[in-house]
Amino acid sequence: MLRIDFYVQHLVRHGATGIELVSGEAVKFHFPTGERLSNKPIEHAQIAQLVQEAAPPRALEALRLAGNTQFVHDSPAGMRVLVKLEASAGASWKVTILPSTEPASGTASLPEIEGNTTPMGGQGPQGGIPVPAARPAAPQAPAAAPAQVSGGTKPRPAIQLEPGEPRLNYYLRLMKAMKASDLHMSSEVAPMARVDGSMQMLEEGAKVLTHEDLFPIFMEVTPEKNREEFDKVNDTDFAHTIEGLSRFRANLFMDRRGIGGVFRQIPFDILSVEQIGLPQKVLDLCWLSKGLVLVTGPTGSGKSTTLATLIDYINQNREDHIITIEDPIEFVHPNKKCLVNQREIGTHTKSFKSALRAALREDPDIVLVGEMRDLETISIAVETAETGHLVFGTLHTTSAPSTVDRIIDQFPPDQQEQIRVMLSESLRGVVAQVLCKKKGGGRAAAYEIMVANSAVANLIREGKTFQLKSVMQTGRRLGMQTMNDHLLEHVKAGRVAPEEAYIKSNDKALLKQAFTANGIKMDLVED
Repeated sequence: MLRIDFYVQHLVRHGATGIELVSGEAVKFHFPTGERLSNKPIEHAQIAQLVQEAAPPRALEALRLAGNTQFVHDSPAGMRVLVKLEASAGASWKVTILPSTEPASGTASLPEIEGNTTPMGGQGPQGGIPVPAARPAAPQAPAAAPAQVSGGTKPRPAIQLEPGEPRLNYYLRLMKAMKASDLHMSSEVAPMARVDGSMQMLEEGAKVLTHEDLFPIFMEVTPEKNREEFDKVNDTDFAHTIEGLSRFRANLFMDRRGIGGVFRQIPFDILSVEQIGLPQKVLDLCWLSKGLVLVTGPTGSGKSTTLATLIDYINQNREDHIITIEDPIEFVHPNKKCLVNQREIGTHTKSFKSALRAALREDPDIVLVGEMRDLETISIAVETAETGHLVFGTLHTTSAPSTVDRIIDQFPPDQQEQIRVMLSESLRGVVAQVLCKKKGGGRAAAYEIMVANSAVANLIREGKTFQLKSVMQTGRRLGMQTMNDHLLEHVKAGRVAPEEAYIKSNDKALLKQAFTANGIKMDLVED
């Protein structure tokens, strides 16, 4: 929803005759019986953002040159309003929103611009900073226009937005049609997408977008609390949904060129165990009554998808209470055999550690911690696993041994012996994963699996984590495997090229030896 439409709703719902917004002052609502003021003043930045989102380019130009103008806006609330803009010296604007006597047309903002055409010394109302153009029409891709996709030229799909649909959805719908995993939109760059792990242009000959283009497009879909967070720290995370199509995990940020955004596709349908190729030993971890299970890997390795599949498997096969703590909520889990409560950081709870501490009083059987970021969260997660709960968590580590080291290294030296003992007793398994490009398109996950048997527990307790890889190599009959084991399996099955497996390996020398022993040739020269 645009900021202006929030105020138009007040006109509709409460029968107000007008609304006045002035930089640094309380919002004034006019009623036939008098005036009412908001509890706190509105900042100039909020007014500027409202204007940039809603005003057509000609109105913004008139405001910049003359200091006053007006235009007509059609709101989704079903009302056409007249918006008057005034800019005084310094960073102060006044916006007046009045009901228009004309019926709403059902189309986007229709400019009816008036204004004094005497220039204000060539400077905008913000002391010489030009007002960016806002609300450019959503691009409509011609059906026959070709787009270059890796492997050749394919016809670009025709994307049509529904009336009132956010402009960002055009790019997200095109990304979905391309079967891309991520959409990248950065200032001074044409939109790009990640398809099968590789970056490519979203459209052939696409327009380079500026900060002024992107800011209103992003703000149109950004929740209010995230706008405030972005204003303070220059980045924010949230989820965006296109009903009937997909959910997207969004991150907005600022860089040297301006605003940028990355949107990760989160399908509505959770992938099955068979679809992602989870080994049976990983599924066995879902039947535990207590303990800590960690899914690890670099960013973009599919950790969230794996965890969603595991939680869905439990949801289908057990009768328990599941609590997920995420930032933001990605996959949505309906209640099947389990009761599932999903909590989002910043919306439903303050932090991972506060939500995890509260979970102990919420009678859970299974707790999913979206990210174990700090010492206190890790500590509470380990304690929760020790006290009779099954805890799933994630870390950005690339192997099972490095995962154990990362957890222990989070603690001060005088506490590390104690955490080794606690971890040796609570850890049940580590699943480290990477995504590899498949021959012919798509991606395949490769898994390293460490099951915490007595030998693993002893090595953790004694601080001999460097020997864990040997235990995994000798523990294949228990379902353990190293990353190289699974990469070699993919190559031998013809799913993944040797070069791709080599790039994704965390022990390249050993994998190279395995290729040689199996007669596998690799066209890759090491640096």
